[in-house]
Amino acid sequence: MSIIVFGSINIDLVAKTPRLPQPGETIIGSNFFTAGGGKGANQAVAAARLGISTHIIGRVGNDKFAEELLTSLHFYGLNTNNILIDKSTHSGVAIIAVDETGQNNIIVIPGANHNVGEAEIERLKKLLPSATSLLLQLEIPLQVVIKAAQAAGEAGVRVILDPAPAVADFPMDFYPLIDIITPNEVEAGQLVGFAVNDTETAIMAAKQLQQRGVKNVIVKLGDRGAVAVTADESFFVPAFAVEAIDTVAAGDAFNGGLAAALDGGRSLSEAVVWGCAAGALCTTKVGAQVAMPDRATFDKFLHNLDQTAVETAPTQTMSAGRRLRSDGG
Repeated sequence: MSIIVFGSINIDLVAKTPRLPQPGETIIGSNFFTAGGGKGANQAVAAARLGISTHIIGRVGNDKFAEELLTSLHFYGLNTNNILIDKSTHSGVAIIAVDETGQNNIIVIPGANHNVGEAEIERLKKLLPSATSLLLQLEIPLQVVIKAAQAAGEAGVRVILDPAPAVADFPMDFYPLIDIITPNEVEAGQLVGFAVNDTETAIMAAKQLQQRGVKNVIVKLGDRGAVAVTADESFFVPAFAVEAIDTVAAGDAFNGGLAAALDGGRSLSEAVVWGCAAGALCTTKVGAQVAMPDRATFDKFLHNLDQTAVETAPTQTMSAGRRLRSDGG
C-alpha cells in the first residue's frame, strides 16, 4: 500500500537579511540558497522519509528548476513518475526573505501548479486502488482538489486535507468529502469565523466543521500541540519539548507523520502523536524538506518519549494524549 500526495511543487529562493526591507528600500542580505518546497512536495517528503511508499502527483515547469526539483524528490525516496513537465510555463516559485528573528516575507508565483488539472486526475485514479490515504492542500486550483477528493471517496481511500493557504468561501459541499481536516489555529478561525486560540475554541471550531460534514478534525496549535475531535471523543496531544530553530514546514511534517502512522494501521490518537513528533523534529533544523526527520531519528525520538512517559507518569498514555471533555476541560 502507499500514500498519494496530490499538490504543489515549488522551488524556494531564500534570502537571509538582517531585517526585512521597507517598501522601496534596498538592503544587503547575508545569505542565499535554493531548496525544494511547496506544501504538496513537503508533505510527500515527510511521509517518504518515514519509510512509507509515497507517490506525488503534480507539475513542474519548463525551466532549470524542474530538474533540480525532480532530482531532490527522487533523492528523498519519492516516486516521481506522475509529475508532469509543463512546457507552457515555469515551475512554481516562492521568493522568501527571512530576517535575523525568523520573521519572513513570501511571494509565491504558482506557475505550473496553477495548471494542474484533468491529466493529473486521471493519473490519480490509476493509483488510488493501492493507496491508503490521499493528502491534499490548497496550493493548486480548488476545483481540481475537490475532484481529487471525489475520486478518492469513490475508491474508498482516506482523504486528508490541509486547508492551506486558507481560501475565502470554502465550498460547503467539499466538507463531506473530507475524512480528516488539519487546519492550524489561524486557518480554523478563518473557516469558522471566530478566533481559535486555545483548546476550548479549537474544540468549538472542530465541532462546527464536523457539523458541515467532516468526519474527523485536528486543529494544530503550534508549540502547544494539537486537538482532535472525532465522532466518539475529543483529545489533546501536547507539543514535545525540542530546541526549535525554524518552524518552516512543521505543519507539513505533521501531516506526513499523521498519514504515515495511519498507513501502518495505527489509531488516530497514535497518528496525532506521530504528527506532533514529526512536526517537532522538523523545527530542529533549518529549511523545509531537508528538515524532515528520517525513520531512524523519528523512532529514537518516540522511544525516548515513551521512556520519559514511563519514568515520570506511569498512568499516562502518551499515544492517546489527554482526553478532553466536550466543554474543553
